[in-house]
Amino acid sequence: MAEPHERLRRKLRFRSLRRGTRESDLVIGGFAANFLDRMNGEQLARFEALLDQNDQDVLGWAADVAPPPPPFDNDVLHMLKNFRKTLQDIA
Repeated sequence: MAEPHERLRRKLRFRSLRRGTRESDLVIGGFAANFLDRMNGEQLARFEALLDQNDQDVLGWAADVAPPPPPFDNDVLHMLKNFRKTLQDIA
């Protein structure tokens, strides 16, 4: 039997790789590729909520350009921020 959250992980992986801009695909898609398999059910739900937001907002929150609204200021966004910083350090 498949792990209970595997179907959601597949859906989120697909959604994270087809955002519409190269930057979104690299940051959000790369984050998903690296972290989805380690997320628990609550974190998957928080990531899905981020994917429902405008990419420019999410990238702005991840880059500390704008503060996130309280519901989005959570562990998953902080993981995304750290991942984005890692990408920036590599470039």
